[in-house]
Amino acid sequence: MASEQSADYRVLIQGGQGEIVEKKSRFIATVRRVETEQEAAAFIEEMKKKYWDARHNCSAFVIGSRGELTRCSDDGEPSGTAGRPMLEVLLAEEIRNVAVVVTRYFGGTLLGTGGLVRAYTQAVKAGLADCVTGVMRQGLEIDLQTDYNGVGKVLYILGEQGLEPVDSRYGPDVRLTLRIRKDQAPQLQKELVEATCGRIVWECKKEVRFIDKKSAKS
Repeated sequence: MASEQSADYRVLIQGGQGEIVEKKSRFIATVRRVETEQEAAAFIEEMKKKYWDARHNCSAFVIGSRGELTRCSDDGEPSGTAGRPMLEVLLAEEIRNVAVVVTRYFGGTLLGTGGLVRAYTQAVKAGLADCVTGVMRQGLEIDLQTDYNGVGKVLYILGEQGLEPVDSRYGPDVRLTLRIRKDQAPQLQKELVEATCGRIVWECKKEVRFIDKKSAKS
């Protein structure tokens, strides 16, 4: 169980929207991060109100670090032609805590079962292509303390590794808070101690979950 809980997974940093046209029907995919089933339901209802004049507002969402909760709706399309294909895209991309609504404005031409599956699938992919995702990791929160002579070297090393402090406090000395992967800690600590000639205090505060923006995809 512990290994399952500590597994990394993809999440949205920024939602997005994509659109495709298939035989004059417009398919608009809106993607948003959600943390609970209630948030997903509220988002779906929001899209239905926004696109009240559309023929269909089909939806799918995945919630939980292991995708424990999934739901999908065809919203009046033939069974299995919209919601399920949309959900399959989310699962294949291994994104968690995400919801998507695909709004269809009917263009007058029937697409058939296969055509609908392809259209809803491609619409979700177009929506995801407009999003920014990162990786939710199990890591450590580290407090660093150094003097003003050492802070430049510390920030340089952090920048080289794509790390940004989540908090910085400047007083008689400089205190920085980092969130890093567990496997980064030993080597990073060694480099910082060497670069500052030991003028740094490294304190591991706690284990945390954090979004690794260095792994972001857009």
